[in-house]
Order: sequence, then C-alpha cells, then structure tokens
Amino acid sequence: MTDEYDLIVLGGGPVGENVADRAVQGGLTAVIVESELVGGECSYWACMPSKALLRSPQALRAAQHVGGAAEAVTGRLDVRAVLDRRDSFTSHWQDDGQVAWLDSAGIDLVRGHGRLSGERKVAVTQPDGSARTLTARQAVVISTGSDAAIPPIPGLHEANPWTSREATSAEEIPPSLVVIGGGVVAVEMATAYASLGAEVTVLARSGLLGSVEPFAGELVAEGLRALGVDVRTGVVTKTVSRDADGVTVTTDGGEVRAAEILVATGRTPRSGDIGLETVGLAAGRYIRTDDTLQVPGVDWLYAVGDVNGRVLLTHQGKYQARAAGDVIAARAKGEPVDDDRWGRHVATADHTAVPQVVFGEPEVAAVGVTAAAAREAGHHVREVEVEFSSVAGASLHADGYQGRAHMVVDEDRQVLLGVTLVGSDVAELIHAATIAVVGEVPLARLWHAVPSYPTMSEVWLRLLEAYGRQTA
Repeated sequence: MTDEYDLIVLGGGPVGENVADRAVQGGLTAVIVESELVGGECSYWACMPSKALLRSPQALRAAQHVGGAAEAVTGRLDVRAVLDRRDSFTSHWQDDGQVAWLDSAGIDLVRGHGRLSGERKVAVTQPDGSARTLTARQAVVISTGSDAAIPPIPGLHEANPWTSREATSAEEIPPSLVVIGGGVVAVEMATAYASLGAEVTVLARSGLLGSVEPFAGELVAEGLRALGVDVRTGVVTKTVSRDADGVTVTTDGGEVRAAEILVATGRTPRSGDIGLETVGLAAGRYIRTDDTLQVPGVDWLYAVGDVNGRVLLTHQGKYQARAAGDVIAARAKGEPVDDDRWGRHVATADHTAVPQVVFGEPEVAAVGVTAAAAREAGHHVREVEVEFSSVAGASLHADGYQGRAHMVVDEDRQVLLGVTLVGSDVAELIHAATIAVVGEVPLARLWHAVPSYPTMSEVWLRLLEAYGRQTA
C-alpha cells in the first residue's frame, strides 16, 4: 500500500466516508485513517441504534391509537427482541461491511490514530504501536467528529455516568435512569428507556429542546410525562454520587435516586490530539472553516462534520462532505469552484436551512430558523400556527391525533424562513418544508402545490389558509 495519496481523511464515520467517496469519484486517490470502527458514531452509538430503540415502542403506540388495531394489540414490548433488533443495525459493533464498502469504492483504509505532522502530512500510530507517515498531494480533511461533553458537576465524573454511547449500546434496561440535559439525546433516550420499562427522571437546566420553537419543547415535555417520565425543568444539578445501589443526584430542588445516570448536555469536538498546533490552530476546539469547508489560512486543510461546529447533525455533515469532496477534486484539476450551476461546492444551507428531527413522543421536525432568530436577524416576520386536528389525514392516521404546525414567514419577501411540525410521524413531512425554505418558494406559488386528500400533508393548506385570514 502506498503512503502518498491525493487526499487523506482523518476519521472514517459517514462524513469522512462521503468526502473520500466524492473525491474518488472526481478522479482523486483517497485514504481514510480511523482509530475505531469504520462507520463512526452514527452507525454504532448514535443515529442508527437510537432510532432502532425508539422505533419498536413507537410502532406499538401507533397501533394502540387506531381503533381495531388497538383491540388486537394486547401484549407488551419484548425488550430482548428490541435490543436484538438494535444490535442488528449496528452489525453487532463489527465494521466488516463498511470496510468492504470502502474497498468497493476504491478508498484505502489505514487503522490507527492520525495526527497532522507537517504540511500535507499525517503521522499514524497503528494498533500494533508502529508508526507510519502519509503524505497528501492535494488535501487533508479532518472529520474526527465529537464526544459527549461531561459538565464539571462535583462527583459526576467519579460516578461513571453513561453518555449517548452507553445509552444506545446497553444490553439491559436499568430499573431507573436519571437524565441530565434537555436536548435531543436527553429527550430521545428518556423516551426510549421509559418505553422499555425504566423509571426515568429528566433534569433540565432550562426547558426542553431549546434550539426549536418553545411550543415544541413544551409539547414534548407533556408527551414524556404521559409516558411516565418525571420531567423537571429549570433545575440546577449540584452534585452526583454513586454507591452500591446506584446514583444520587442532588439538585436545587431536592434529590433523585436512580440505578444509572445519563449525561446529555452537549458535545465537544474531537480535536484535542490530532496535531492542530502544527498549523497554528488551538487543540480541543471547533475548527473554523469557510463555506467550502476549507480552513482559512491553510489552503490544503479542510474540516467537515461535527469537528467544525457548524451543525452537529449527520445529514448536514454528509452535505458538507459532498461539498468538500467536490471542491477538493475541482481545485486539484484547476477548475473554478464559485460558478458551478448546481452550487454544490458550498455548504450554505448550514446557516439558515437546516432540517432536524427529534424522535420523541411526539416527534418534532423543524427546518430553518425560529421566529426569535428571524427577528434577531432583522426580518419582518409573521408566525402562523394550526393544529393537526384540522387535518382529515391526521384524524385518519391516529384516533384523537394531537399535533401542531407552525411557520415563520418573511413578510417583506413572502417566503418561508422556518417551519416546525410536532406530532406522530411528522418526520416524513419535513422535507417538503425544507424544499420550500431552501428554494425560497413564494407563498403565492405554494398555493398551487396542492396536497393530496386525505393525507397529513394537507396541513400545508391549513397553514396557508390561516395565513390568508391573518392578512385579509
């Protein structure tokens, strides 16, 4: 195997795989350096196993909310079967399939820990302790991802808390679980573990899901409580201790006892030991990039995915990877990167058009900016909100369907800046909103995008009707 490639990628998660693949498709050679499993966090400890844990309870609840099916569903979840299904989606934490895909795509793999060691050079410490130096003819891409952040709460580190990794890979459901945090991981894991039989307490410093519209977090809190979760917002965690029987969490409102504790208070970039100091960058921090994902001042270095801190979502990281792979290939050929008619050489959607889904009970799907963020940016906005109970398709989807749709309209341009949907299975509706936001489709044109009847997509008609009444 050669030690010289056009492109070296540090990190073999889905983001690293995508940037390497795009570069190879563009005619370059590429190698990935990976110290763990090829496929990364998303495949083994995040997106895939978490959604597998959530899906079986979600399917059961869906049946229980439809007359006829509800009468037929009389049993309880088979927890072992749920965990076995989860394990199948992680390939039992083996990466043979992903390694085979790299080979089929013409991407080389070097296992070990990689560090920048000079201009276009990466030193790799291999599993057997041997050293190897790789050289990039064109570019090095850092795609090392992020780790769960552990806040400096007295006693927390010593209590050996779970992070998202332990929560998504546990082989048994503890009788009780206390979750510190109010973001996506906290909500999804609280939903999953409560559904699988654990007694769950959520301790959030503020409300839930602070990155989306406030009403969404409030509805999710109601949904969690309906599942039996003890949701405590506005709570400050003071100390944590562990003994033979479990953990004790002391807050400004009292104590909580549980068998296990999950910390879900954000992420930190995995950039502490990758040689950033060799290019004048600070270790342990997010790596700033431009919209081509190039690091300013270092024309051969790029950073994609969580490690750049732009948007910590797998799909946005893969989007960045496609842009970076294309631009690296184009620059290698001396082609311009600023006049591509498809606009694929830049990751501008990271700024104002990011879709996200929280797979809680209920689901939250959102794209674009919140009303507060839009106003802060200087937009003249109008908010429009309707209940899904006004949509025939929702009533057919589930008896007594509860949910809400909300849109933020730029009144000056008459386009959508943001859309938030809350309710069962709204995840499958968000891409239509994403197209409307990214495409800046005028509301006058959206009237002619007629939703099929009777489907949940008819919520678009109800939103436009509500907007028309407000402006009449």
